[in-house]
Amino acid sequence: MTKRYRNAIVGAAITIFLVAGIGYSIGPAALHHYQADLIYYSGRHLSLVGWSMSLALVCGLAAGIVLSRQALAAHAEKWMQLFNIGNTIPSMAVLALALALFGIGDLPAIVALWLASLLPIVRNTYEGLKQVPAAMKEAAKGIGMTPQQLLFRVELPNALPVIVGGVRTALAINVGTAPLAILIGGESLGGLIFPGIYLNNQDQLLLGATATAVLALMLDAMVALGGNVYLNKRGLLR
Repeated sequence: MTKRYRNAIVGAAITIFLVAGIGYSIGPAALHHYQADLIYYSGRHLSLVGWSMSLALVCGLAAGIVLSRQALAAHAEKWMQLFNIGNTIPSMAVLALALALFGIGDLPAIVALWLASLLPIVRNTYEGLKQVPAAMKEAAKGIGMTPQQLLFRVELPNALPVIVGGVRTALAINVGTAPLAILIGGESLGGLIFPGIYLNNQDQLLLGATATAVLALMLDAMVALGGNVYLNKRGLLR
């Protein structure tokens, strides 16, 4: 068993232990009482994360690839600041701006989460492509590969470990920020967290916070596992 998988198993065991401890402290009665709300808000939370992360992946990967091309590489850092908007401005301010532009509901929440998730994906895509050895690219050109073939068969597969790291970072930011969507009319696990704060209901607050953490860990594990399986098949697992 490799060190990577041992660490994954230990991390999963610790997570299960902590979740079980929190669940025990909340108690079965509270879990049963909020069961319907937990299922509903978890589904809405995943919907926000799914839409915003899909947009962030499409835009972030494309932007990272474009910035890594020779014509723009010299000015890439300047352009990178454009994608830093969602991280430089506080999350509440981004949500407020999205609310002003798009009104109340899920749409402004998706836009705000999309902006918050962009930078790690763009940055890691750019850095991953930059780190592909020049000798490897020259060899691919030498056997007659077109620029498109070079990108999809050589550069992106070799940059994938770095890109996956960016996706995991963006996903953690996205899932952790999504509860704030409740403040602008978007439905998420914030529907449990914020009423728990306002009403000083510790069970409701802990349930929403724990569910958010579990979703973040589960989605991160799925991305990491999928990336490892793909890289292992291609002999690129580091």
